Amino acid sequence: MVKIRIGDKLVGEDERCFIIAEAGVNHNGSVELAKKLIDAAKNAGADAVKFQTFKAEEIVTLRSKKADYQNRAKEKTQYDMLSALELSFDEFQELKKYCDNKDIEFISTPYDIKSVEFLNQLGVNRFKVASADLINRPLIEAIAKTKKQIILSTGMATLGEIERTISLINDFGNKDIILLHCTAGYPTPYDQVNMNVLHTLKKAFGLTVGYSDHTLGIEIPIMAVSMGAKVIEKHFTLDRRMEGPDHFISLEPNEFKKMVEAIRNVEKAFGNRKKQITNEEKKNIFFMRRSIHASKDMEQGEMIKKNNIKITRPFDGIEPWFLNIILGKKIKVKLKKDDPIKWADLL
Repeated sequence: MVKIRIGDKLVGEDERCFIIAEAGVNHNGSVELAKKLIDAAKNAGADAVKFQTFKAEEIVTLRSKKADYQNRAKEKTQYDMLSALELSFDEFQELKKYCDNKDIEFISTPYDIKSVEFLNQLGVNRFKVASADLINRPLIEAIAKTKKQIILSTGMATLGEIERTISLINDFGNKDIILLHCTAGYPTPYDQVNMNVLHTLKKAFGLTVGYSDHTLGIEIPIMAVSMGAKVIEKHFTLDRRMEGPDHFISLEPNEFKKMVEAIRNVEKAFGNRKKQITNEEKKNIFFMRRSIHASKDMEQGEMIKKNNIKITRPFDGIEPWFLNIILGKKIKVKLKKDDPIKWADLL
């Protein structure tokens, strides 16, 4: 599978997982709060922090009702809620510069074509497409035309819809795509995660896969990495008690850090596919494996029988695998009880 460059990092089957702290709209419309999220994401070990760039009037009608999970926001309609969470292009430019200074990648999901054009001019490395916009052809076309990498979430989508979108992106000469398995439930119940879809996506499309998580806690992203996810996106907040639609499903900084550490430990545990004796195992072979020892004092010339030997630790004698070979042979030295029987001791 082709390796895909993310900034100065590579994403591919033999590379480490790229971890995105999804700040989203958890800045509550405040640039200063957004900067604190960037700081916290960097300190937690995230590779990137992601926001959402939109104009409320471009994505929702004035009277559109909120989804159930959005009722944690005080505004009565989606339009009012999203309007309160908008940041201007100038503010995003400030946040991009802040991320650059903090050495953490800035990503933002565009929800309209003007936002695509702005982010492209801003110099983002890649575009993230939200699950809801996988069927938004004009938006997909605008992003594909930039020829930049596309991280495509696949929540609420059929395989046919995913294939249609990939084909459209490819038609613009863009083959730099990462697919994120996602369940668009807030929060997602464990029995609706269906993580085996990761394998389905990889087999069906031959692309690098990742996981965009909406479950509570850190277990499921770690599970995803163990199953081959090379990108993890997880909602991130400074405080889950804050008012807003996404805070309650987000990890706080200490939790996000634990998730990152756990993912890095899982990655270390993958190894290199070679079955080999590790350094720690080499230290323990002597103490843990058993070998053939004398079960009583033995005289020179005495025949080895089952009643004068035993198979015990440490591993300083002949392997018990060869027991049948040495039975009936004679020893050429005196042995005391518990002495190992070695090949050099045999006549």
